[in-house]
Amino acid sequence: MDLKEAGGNRPGGTPEPVAPGGEGCLVVAVRLPVRIVVFVLVVPLRLAWDALAAGGRLLHRSVLRPLGRALSWVGRAVFVWPFLALWRYVLVPVGAGLAWLARTLLVLPARWLYGRVLAPAGRGTARALRALGAGTAWVLRGAGTGLLWVLEGVGAGVAWVLRGVGAGIAWVLRGVGAGLVWVYARALTPCGHAGAWLVRWLVVVPARWVGRYLLLPAGRGLVLGVRGTGWLLRKALAGIGFLLYWTGRLLFVLPARAVWRRVLVPAGRALAATAAAVWRWLVLPVGRALVIVGRELAAALGHAWRVAGHVSLAVGRFLRALLRWTVAEPARWTYRRVLTPLGHLVRDGVLRPAAEAARGAGRVVRHALATARDTARQARADLRRALFGGPGKRPEAVRREPGAGEARTLERSTTALTKD
Repeated sequence: MDLKEAGGNRPGGTPEPVAPGGEGCLVVAVRLPVRIVVFVLVVPLRLAWDALAAGGRLLHRSVLRPLGRALSWVGRAVFVWPFLALWRYVLVPVGAGLAWLARTLLVLPARWLYGRVLAPAGRGTARALRALGAGTAWVLRGAGTGLLWVLEGVGAGVAWVLRGVGAGIAWVLRGVGAGLVWVYARALTPCGHAGAWLVRWLVVVPARWVGRYLLLPAGRGLVLGVRGTGWLLRKALAGIGFLLYWTGRLLFVLPARAVWRRVLVPAGRALAATAAAVWRWLVLPVGRALVIVGRELAAALGHAWRVAGHVSLAVGRFLRALLRWTVAEPARWTYRRVLTPLGHLVRDGVLRPAAEAARGAGRVVRHALATARDTARQARADLRRALFGGPGKRPEAVRREPGAGEARTLERSTTALTKD
């Protein structure tokens, strides 16, 4: 029956209660127990997790972060600052000094040597080599010209001699060629005709007769024999193949076909029907139930984790309030109402008078020490005066300015021209 039409069959048109989202009664029946069990199991885990998280934050804020800063400072003090000071106050000055020494001892002398010695020497050597090369080229050009003139004369004489020798050799070769032509025409040509006639009638004609009347019939008979033998072999192999085909068909193919049709196909169909029935009536419902249970379990875990978070927050607030009113507030009240007035009383009645007395004693001691130093200094001065005498009078410096009695006035002048 369709769920959408369920409301029309009840009296008064009141629809039947349906699970939200189209969920069945199994889901509704499983959800509440699963959530209760999961909530009972998750709350201690969430409380422990929140406690560990709070402890980790406290440990990080109170121990690990200051420890990390201290280790960082120690690392900088042990590794960074010494190397930085070594680089800044040792290596850099030493490098600057070495650079100055290298510049003073190597670069400047090398530059002076190159500019004052090597470069002028190289220029002079280049000029000398250019002059030597020009003289050598002039000498070689003259020698080459003379040698060329001599070689031209020698070549002309050799050419005249070779032309004469060549003319003689050509005359001899023409005579030899004429003799060879006569020998070919009068001796070799008749001998060649006779040899060709002998080869034709002694070799070619008998070989043609033997091939036509002996070898050709023998070859044709051999071909016919081979063809007959091949036909017989084909027929024999065809018969053997026919026998093997029917033997294999009767012994293997037909029994295998019968087994396939009568045994394997029905067994496979029965197995497929069984598997389909198991899938439809067992695996699929169990899988759907497991999916529902898993979904509800996941939803229950999420819901329980969130609710446990609220519970953990409430427990944390309760513990904070408990610690505040049992430890913090009494400690604050004790500090403000008891320890602070007591500290002020001790400061005003004991510490301040003690500090004033200590300062007075310090002033007396400093005055006594100053008096003792002055007395010792005066005693040393008296002893030095008694042993070595007092210091002599220093000569007074000549004053270039007039004294008080000889000051310049409007009626009186101290210059040399107007002096009274």
